[in-house]
Parts: sequence; structure tokens; C-alpha cells
Amino acid sequence: MESDTFFTFSAYHLTLAVVGCIVILSRWLPRLISPREPAAAPLMILLGGVAALTIPGLPSPPDPRTVPLLWEVMAEITVIVALFAAGMRVDSLWPLRKWRSTARLLLIAMPLTIVAVALLGVVVGGLTFGGAVLLAAVLAPTDPVLAADVQIAPPQEGQEHPVRFALTTEAALNDGLAFPFVYLGLIVIAQGLAPGEWGLRWFLEDVIYRIFVGAVMGWAGGWLLGQILFNLPKNTKLADTGSGVIAIAGVFLCYGSTEMAEGYGFIAVAAMGLSLRRIESEHRYHRHLHDFSESIEHALTALLLIALGGLLPVLAADLTWSHVAIAVLLIVVLRPLAGWISLTGSNLPRSDRAVVAVYGVRGIGSIYYLAFATSQIELDNLSDLWIITALTIFLSTVLHGFSVGWSMEKIGR
Repeated sequence: MESDTFFTFSAYHLTLAVVGCIVILSRWLPRLISPREPAAAPLMILLGGVAALTIPGLPSPPDPRTVPLLWEVMAEITVIVALFAAGMRVDSLWPLRKWRSTARLLLIAMPLTIVAVALLGVVVGGLTFGGAVLLAAVLAPTDPVLAADVQIAPPQEGQEHPVRFALTTEAALNDGLAFPFVYLGLIVIAQGLAPGEWGLRWFLEDVIYRIFVGAVMGWAGGWLLGQILFNLPKNTKLADTGSGVIAIAGVFLCYGSTEMAEGYGFIAVAAMGLSLRRIESEHRYHRHLHDFSESIEHALTALLLIALGGLLPVLAADLTWSHVAIAVLLIVVLRPLAGWISLTGSNLPRSDRAVVAVYGVRGIGSIYYLAFATSQIELDNLSDLWIITALTIFLSTVLHGFSVGWSMEKIGR
């Protein structure tokens, strides 16, 4: 009897083995073709999909249309850590003119993209107006998790090329700035297109108050954590222990307390990274903390991407050409055009401006926003929203992931 069950495979253990194999292959296979940094993200999604289709007995990831909470929590933690690490990468905030491209991307490119995607959602996708606004908000932020290859170097390494600086700071800040538009979509879905009834309250609460609270609490949280790590007490600095856990705990504390104060936690943790980096800026602990955060980020990202790949065959059953059209137009036309327009008149050379405009990677932040919205309200176009979002992330990681090495070498020259 025992011999009959000796080789029975547990679905859980099979999943662990498959995940480990996919991560290793995704990091190793590109090295056989190119010496550039491996484009691991698209391979994780692709191999996750292949595994779901070909390996008998492999459990399917939970469907976010019916079980959004797991996706929401995993994506939320991943983005929190990634935003903090992105803030930590910025060695110097000065001179202020280095932020001009970032401001243009946030204040011009992102709103243009939101309006364009919302129109596409209504005209091409047949979505309700509220659903189209929500889709546009979900796909608005560029991703600090998957955009690591286009970001500036880790702390104390310099190499803050204007293109990398613009893409890093854009990704660090627009995740939080997309949240007002997510709330706008939820309000329109719940209350209808009647801005006279809710417009002023939305602007004062969801735009002004929440952004302000997030920025202030994040900057103050970074300063306070810096004092605990580097100055209190002076003789036995906590930073000298080299432990990254205390700092990550501070990030969670900052995020949670900001959310309890009804501020935007994503803005808070990015501001916290920027603030903490100003204290004892040459201390080796900053690099250690960044690397520790990045390791957590990479591990969580791998799990999410493989799960997303495993989900694609399920979502593909309802795929239509309108879904494909919206995803392709966003990546190939709308983001590059909006980015190019926003940077018109800037001091970036045309080639650099083109790279910034094109490399607006979509990813984990979009998963979080849509999972959050799914758990908040009943959505009429729920399946369409998830299909378009998943397809956009997949196409973005493929197109950007396999071309980023060449582009970064070009701006380096």
C-alpha cells in the first residue's frame, strides 16, 4: 500500500518546484543570448503561462475577479517596498531643474494618458464611463517594480543620467498620484456622472488632502526613522548593526499610519525614501538598506508575475480584439505620444526624450489598483478590466523588457 502512494505529488510542492524552476530559467536563459541584464520579467510571465497549460496537476492562481484580496495584498506590499527603494536611489535632490522632466511627466503626460485611455475604453472597449475612467486610472502609473532596468543606480553610485532620473522619479511618484483618479472612477460608478454633487468633495479630499498628508507624513517619517537609525543614541547607532528589518518595519509603520490618517501611503513611502536618504547620506547603511529592500521586491515580484502568467490562459478565454487594441494603443501610441508632448520644450535631446516617452512600463501597481477597486465595489465591466490590464502588463514587459538593454546602452553612449 505504501509503495502505491510513494510517488504521489503534492500540488503545493509541485507549485514550489515549478516557481523555483521558472525563476532560475528566467534569469539564466537570457545570458545564453546576450551579456546585457536579463529580461526576466517577460520570461516569468511567459513561462508561468506555459506551465499552467502544460503541467498536469499544477493549481491555477486564484482568479482576481472573484478572489481579489490575495492579489491586492501581495501587490500592495511589493509596491510599498519598491517605492521606498526608488526614493532611496536619489542621491541628490538638487538642483531643482533636474525635476522639470519629472514634473512634466506627472502633470502633463499622466493626465493626457488617462483622458486618452478613458476615451478608448468607451469608444473601442464599450465600457461604461465609470469603468473607462477606472481602467484609465489603473493603467496610468508607470511601474517602479518592473522599471528597475531604466532607473538610476543604487545609493552612492551616482550615474543619475537625466533619462534615468526622470523615469525613476516618475515611477516613484505617479503610483500615489494615480489614486485620486481611481477614486474618481469608483465615485462615477457608484453615483453617476454628476460632478456638481461630488466634484468639490473629490477635489478637496481625494486630491488635495490625501496627497498633502501622504507627502508630509512620509517626509516626517523618513526624518524620524533617520534619527532612530543614525543619531539616537549617538554612540551605538542602530544603522551600524546593518539590519534592514528595522527600516522595513519603519516603512510599514509609515504606510499604515498614513493610510489611517486617510492620506496616500504610496506617496508617503516614496517621500520617506527621499527623506531618509538625506540623513547621513554617505553612511554605508543606505546601500545595504536599498539592497535589502530590492531583494524583497524581486522575490515578491517574481511570485506575482508567475501567477499573472498562470492567469493569462484563463483570462484569454474571453479575449476580444477590442481588448488587444486598447492594450497595444496604450503602449505603442498613447504613452509615447503623451510623453513626447509633455517633454516638448525641455532641455533633453530628442533621442533621450524618445526613450523617456517610450519606457513607461506598466506592471504591479496596476494589479494593486484593480484588485483594490474589485474589492470595493461591484463592477459591471469587471472581466474586461482584468483582461485589458493583464494583457497590457504582459505586452509592456515583453516590448520594454527585451529592448531596454539596447536603449540604455544608447543613452549611455
